[in-house]
Amino acid sequence: MSANKFAYWILLIGMSFSQPARSDSVRVAVATNFLSTAEALAPGFESSTGHRVILASGSTGQLFAQIQSGAPFEILLAADQVTPARLEQAGLAVVDSRFVYAIGQLILWSPRADSPIRQGPEGLLDPRVRHVALANPRLAPYGFAARTTLERLGLWTSLEDKIVFAQNVAQAFSLLASGAADAGFIAKTQRKTSPAAAGGVGWPVPPSLHSPIIQEAVLLKAGETQASARAFLDYLQSEPARRRIREAGYETPTP
Repeated sequence: MSANKFAYWILLIGMSFSQPARSDSVRVAVATNFLSTAEALAPGFESSTGHRVILASGSTGQLFAQIQSGAPFEILLAADQVTPARLEQAGLAVVDSRFVYAIGQLILWSPRADSPIRQGPEGLLDPRVRHVALANPRLAPYGFAARTTLERLGLWTSLEDKIVFAQNVAQAFSLLASGAADAGFIAKTQRKTSPAAAGGVGWPVPPSLHSPIIQEAVLLKAGETQASARAFLDYLQSEPARRRIREAGYETPTP
């Protein structure tokens, strides 16, 4: 694609988000780890409510910055609890609208079936593992959980020179799938739902090695009076949606 065409598409995307949303649509900012699941949920929501959903994704830290800067989202599906609370405190989210929609699971994965991590995370020390990918711990809750895991295993200091930081967990997965990294930490849902992760070898990270990756949804001020935004949050808590979320590799809270 030429530079002019690329600039044209960027302009179109920017224009689409600068226009007021129709009353029957809802704009949802989604943490990258949940994007494929949100895309799978969208048809059910649209067919059962008649509303249209528009999804935009990024790391939770990136989405927080965009919302602070006035990005026109009505809902945030974060990958943590802290960010929705911060938005509420800043007056950018509706008080008492937060709820847990998913509990994330972390996996150490390599696309190579013969990877040293077959024996566990200590395999990351093997010289054959030259680069270890994880999401930026300062921006992405999955990255923070990955760093905490390595610290509790006593591996962080030894691996610092090998670590490659990605902006979010989706980018960490891309580094692995492309061969730019030999092993790394991804979300369980990526291993379950992406054809590119069907092979290789994975090590499920015990939940005891990091704080729970509790993911909260919150209604933003822009959606406070919008029926479509309220309808999306209601649908997210329905049993059909909760079942789809579990099938994608998450846990869901007990109703």
